[in-house]
Amino acid sequence: MNLPLNTTLEDVQNTPDKRQLAIDHVGIKSLRYPVFFESDDAGPIRVVASFNMYVRLPHHVKGTHMSRFVELLEKPGQVFSVITMKTFMQTMLTVLEADSGYVEMRFPFFLSKTAPVSGVASMMDYDVTLKAEMGEQFTLTVKAEIPVTSLCPCSKKISEYGAHNQRSLVTVEVEVDETLTLDQLIAMVEKQASSELYGLLKRPDEKYVTEYAYDNPKFVEDLVRDIAGTLDKSEAIDGFRVECENFESIHNHSAYAMIDRM
Repeated sequence: MNLPLNTTLEDVQNTPDKRQLAIDHVGIKSLRYPVFFESDDAGPIRVVASFNMYVRLPHHVKGTHMSRFVELLEKPGQVFSVITMKTFMQTMLTVLEADSGYVEMRFPFFLSKTAPVSGVASMMDYDVTLKAEMGEQFTLTVKAEIPVTSLCPCSKKISEYGAHNQRSLVTVEVEVDETLTLDQLIAMVEKQASSELYGLLKRPDEKYVTEYAYDNPKFVEDLVRDIAGTLDKSEAIDGFRVECENFESIHNHSAYAMIDRM
């Protein structure tokens, strides 16, 4: 049955609640949605992000307006970035009539990287999570999973030729202000590895990265210390946590280290 457009429907969610219990987080969870994200001067790129979006519900209100969360993502010209997250949170609290809220968005972030010798370009992907909270204050945390190469200093020292190396996964979580981009954060981590990873390498590039890693050996302990030292020097970072897991090539276990300054 079709209702006339001027029909007034009761807003049950906006009715009073007598249980006198505020809800800390209420909203939508695991919403996968295509949005635009901007990290540098190249302009916005389309990403598919998984969203968790919550607000605080006062004790006297029965329910929140779930549909308004999705409407926020459909706002014309909406572009997400480290810079725009604070404005987005302010808008969300206004639209949802809330005094505090939380947004988490997870998505694969792609960067075009140029091979060190041949100059061929290819894409590298990084799993990224942005966590924004707003109440009396605004905080933004950026988490990135960054694969790199590590080469064992001990193996190099004791072997007559060669040294074992492996792919390593660095996970950094940083409390940032609006001046740090994802590109900058990823570059800060990759520069501390034995070598960066690339999607596409020609033979001259393979020779270069192999020899570069051999000349730059690092234990898992070296990786987290060097990365932590770099993050600690950044004025755009208020706190950080850095983890590294080396997927060992000559053992059936991983090597792991973590420094927490959150």
